[in-house]
Amino acid sequence: MAKIHQFDAVIVGAGGAGLMAALHASSGANVAVVSKLYPTRSHTGAAQGGIAAALSNMEEDSWEYHMYDTVKGGDYLTDQDSAEILAQDAIDAIVELEHMGLPFDRTPDGRIEQRRFGGHTANYGESLVMRSCKAADRTGHVILQTLYQQCIKNKVNFFDEFFMCDLIMNDGKCAGVVAIEIATGETHIFHAKAVLIASGGYGKIFKVTSNAVSLTGDPVAAVYRRGLPLQDLEFFQFHPTGMYKLGILLSEAARGEGCVLINDNGERFMENYAPSVKDLAPRDMVSRSIYLEVRAGRGINGKDYVYMDFRPETINRFKAGPKGRTVTQEHIEHVLPEIIDFVRVYAGIDPMKEPVPIQPTAHYAMGGIPTNNDTEVLDHDLNVVPGLYAAGECACVSVHGANRLGTNSLVDLVVFGRRGGKQLVEFCKTADFVPLPENPEGEVVAELNRIRAVEGGTERAATLKMELQEIMSANVGVFRTEELMQEALEKVADLKERYKTVGIDDDGKIFNTDLLEHYELGCLLDIAEATARSAMRRQESRGAHSREDFPERNDDDWMRHTVISRADGASTATPTPTESGVKWNDRPVNLKRFVPKPRVY
Repeated sequence: MAKIHQFDAVIVGAGGAGLMAALHASSGANVAVVSKLYPTRSHTGAAQGGIAAALSNMEEDSWEYHMYDTVKGGDYLTDQDSAEILAQDAIDAIVELEHMGLPFDRTPDGRIEQRRFGGHTANYGESLVMRSCKAADRTGHVILQTLYQQCIKNKVNFFDEFFMCDLIMNDGKCAGVVAIEIATGETHIFHAKAVLIASGGYGKIFKVTSNAVSLTGDPVAAVYRRGLPLQDLEFFQFHPTGMYKLGILLSEAARGEGCVLINDNGERFMENYAPSVKDLAPRDMVSRSIYLEVRAGRGINGKDYVYMDFRPETINRFKAGPKGRTVTQEHIEHVLPEIIDFVRVYAGIDPMKEPVPIQPTAHYAMGGIPTNNDTEVLDHDLNVVPGLYAAGECACVSVHGANRLGTNSLVDLVVFGRRGGKQLVEFCKTADFVPLPENPEGEVVAELNRIRAVEGGTERAATLKMELQEIMSANVGVFRTEELMQEALEKVADLKERYKTVGIDDDGKIFNTDLLEHYELGCLLDIAEATARSAMRRQESRGAHSREDFPERNDDDWMRHTVISRADGASTATPTPTESGVKWNDRPVNLKRFVPKPRVY
């Protein structure tokens, strides 16, 4: 028998969005946070460079400029009402974090210090602007610590290391979630008036990624399996500066402080691709530029990487420091301590003495669970699903459109996490508990028992996961074609069949990571298939979605969001059968203020 808990609101995920939502919801509701990890191990803590807000502490700035940059950076697929909320509310959110005690870096006169980041400009693209509020290069870490402390202070209930397996729906309304307690293997039902999903991304569908091993998209897959849609999965951001082969992220903050990208000829090649902003162009543009340099034979020693140069003599030679000022080694080591340490520890290189090999790394999902601006989840027909909310990277508002600007992720978390928390309070004031369906944990328990019962299986989850990541990276990566993506879909279909025969070695219940990694693989397969299908359908190039067989942006036919659901309408906790296919809908883009133009930097 599953253990049943009852709360007004249950939040799945304890990163920035989940904690911000929990904090605000706790003002008027009994709140539980269900987290796969201990909260301060959530992936928000890996965010390095900063959080965007037009404070004008360093240079003249405005929220209108921030909104414009967000829309332009998203290649005009960004919903402009969402971008306006992001840019306006960012300022109050930063002040709120400051009042909570978050230790931002300070200017000599005591204001929050800011730095430049890619795609953030003043006066509607006229020049780069210092907009990123920061705590050295540990910004996500201090946000996570601050919010967790505030949640503890406000007596939020935490269920740490609980693995969400299923979403409980009854008559089209959300009634809670089913989770496995990792320490014991026991099944728990969380019955709630409202559920907010804030579980982060699913970058582990790719081989080289900045995402932690935990980011397998289990709650996103659970939503999809329950017959609800996902939106804009074709847009997955590849961050240009991951450590070669490792994928460990070297934040855009480094380029904000003047570090430059260099090819085999010693050239600062971004001058050729984005002459006005150079290395601080949007991430999708920089990633494609690196690939084009490699294709042209200008990778380092003819290999598939380029250099990022931290050395002050190189930065000063190109006059790449902020405002062209002279940069010293002491300054670089002071403002980028963790990044410098990452390179020394993981690459065995002293970046103050030699350049660092980098390549694009799978980083961020612009797509996810479709929501409105109040974080309410939408069904296939774009109607609100009662009692179900989503915020953060797992959600698609869509505030990032086809490409997210650096430092807009953390502000997305706190702005829409806060909106979601406030919305939960208002909903719970008048809502009743939706009755639990009979045996709500039954399908999860049956699937876990099926996995345990596989006998003599020669396949292993780790092998299938590696094959999935390799085909997705090679065929649904920075550059795409229909032929490559069709090959990826065929491979995923084969992996889904093989998945049925995967065995596990651990038949116990206590900390059975063998069993849970198997379950995670099923989630990754579902998300990878939906991603490849969405990318196949969009016959244009826009933002992070770059098709070599359709190289131009096509506003006439594709100024719309892609909404994908299961074709059979089935609602189960088990992996999606490949033969069922999918069905499509299109969600219009809100073009409130800025008319789409060619994206030139």
